[in-house]
Formats: sequence, structure tokens, C-alpha cells
Amino acid sequence: MIVARGMGVRRGGRWLLRPVTFGVPEGVVGLAGPPGAGKSTLLATFATLRRPNAGALHILGHDITNAAALRAARAGIGYLPARFSRAEHMTAGEFVEYAAYYKRTSASTARSMMRRLDLAEAAGTELALLPADVRLRAGLAAACVHEPDVVLLDDPFGDLCAAAEPWPTGAAGPGRHALTAAMAELIPVLRSLAPTVVITADAPETLTGWCDRLFTLARGRLTEQPTHSAAARRGRTPADRRVLGAIAHDGAPHDGAPHAATNPDGAEPVPGAAPRKAGVAGHRRPARPALPRLTLPHLPLPQPPLPQLVRPRARRPPAGSASGV
Repeated sequence: MIVARGMGVRRGGRWLLRPVTFGVPEGVVGLAGPPGAGKSTLLATFATLRRPNAGALHILGHDITNAAALRAARAGIGYLPARFSRAEHMTAGEFVEYAAYYKRTSASTARSMMRRLDLAEAAGTELALLPADVRLRAGLAAACVHEPDVVLLDDPFGDLCAAAEPWPTGAAGPGRHALTAAMAELIPVLRSLAPTVVITADAPETLTGWCDRLFTLARGRLTEQPTHSAAARRGRTPADRRVLGAIAHDGAPHDGAPHAATNPDGAEPVPGAAPRKAGVAGHRRPARPALPRLTLPHLPLPQPPLPQLVRPRARRPPAGSASGV
């Protein structure tokens, strides 16, 4: 769906994404990273709102450097920014209908999308007055009203995660339960939006467990992380699943070569088994031999003689001086 060849993105004189070649396949792809790492800028580049500073970018098979190909690529992209505060004075129905008009789609399609996302009752309410999860559904309906092939969601769970942060006392607030319930309802909806969905978040834990592929962006470099999701393990052989399970347990990358470990009786190495870690229960290190403690005899040290103190004599002033009178 998205192919980047040597693509690099710069902002303010620094590389947000160093030149790299990668591709975004079908499925749900997560992109996590700390604030300011460049996730929003990279997603805006995928949305063709800005050009990459280096390399080439193809969206849905179209080269975005060509004007005709750029229009064709934009017709198949649905983009939802992190904050759409300019539309807060609009109702949910007006917001989705405006997006349908902008994407050259009929108003009946907009109403159908709102019914699909269960927004019929919230159609006449302003976006600023809606709860965070309902406002997110309105944004999803506006971004996907033209049924795109690629959907780009910039931190869609930001408001929900902010409400779920613990209170200053350290206790968990009511937002944690609301976040868990909203995520359980929204994840199936996100999977049904388009063949490819790209989602960003600040913490990888928000995307772990349900994304097909997960990447982290830090210091201008993309790194793939294990997702631990059932959808990501579909189609793999049992041997591949065992290797990935060993990677997730040990936390070390697998180089493709079988490891050798010693049997419990210490006889022969077992091919293909992962090496055991020291310190795990049931496998203790051999005790170190105790060193003998040496006791030195107590020898009295010679005391040096103290110097004899001599009291200095007072010097008499010379005769005839003013101080001697």
C-alpha cells in the first residue's frame, strides 16, 4: 500500500526519519514514539500533505511527484489529524457531511457511514460537547466517508489516554475503565475501516496486542517491535511461532542459527534449544570456594621521640630607639 525508497523527512534542520526503504502492507500498522519524535510529520507525509526531503514515496502504486498520480493517491487516502479543533463548533452530522462534500460523496453516503458507526443519536450535538470516544467515532466517519484504501489516524486515543492517567495521589481514576471499554469497542471498528490502517500513539503499550505490525520511531530511526497479537501470528508455521516465542521470552533477537544448550544432567548439548539464563529458578550457579581469612600479628610500632620545644626569647629593641624609651 505504501512504499518508500530511501525516503527521509527533515524538520527544523534535523532528521525526523533518516533515509530508509520500507513498505506498509495491508492490516493494522502501529507507529509509536515519544512526543516530538516526528510521528505526526511522517503521517502527514503519507497523507501527501508534505513532500519527503529525500527519496521517493509511492501511495497505492502512485508516484506522488506526478500531479495526476497525486490526485489519484489522495482519492484513496483517509486522514484524521490528532486534533480537529476548528470543527468543534460543528455538529457531528455537519462535520461528516462536510467531509463527504469535500470528498465528492453524496449526503446519503455520509448518513449511512454515521449509522454504521452508531452516530445517529449524536448527529445534532456539537463535537465539543461529545465524549471523547463518540467524538473519535465522528472523526472516523469523516475520514472514511469515501471508503478509502488507506486510513491514517494520528493519535486517535490521545484524549482517552489523557483521561485515564492516574490522579495526583497515584490512585487510578475512572478514566482507566472508560479507556478499556472504549478500546474494546473501537478496535473491531478500526479493523473494518479499510484494508490498511496506520495508527500512531505515544506509548507502544497502547498498540501492543492488537496491531498486525508495530514500529517505533526514535531519533530518526524506525524499529519493528513484536506485537504479541493473534492476527500477526496467522499463517506462520509452528517453528516460526516457537522462534518468536523464544524472542519474546528472552528479549534477544534471533539470528536464524540454532542455539545449543546443555541437558539437565550436563551430558550433551541439545540442538535448537535456547541457552538458559543464569539466575533462573532451578538453575543455580556453582558456589565459589571460600578464601581463607588471614590474620596478621599485632606488632607495636616504634614511637618517634617528640621534639623538645624551646621557648623563643624576646628580642630587645636597640638602644636609643623610640620604642626602648
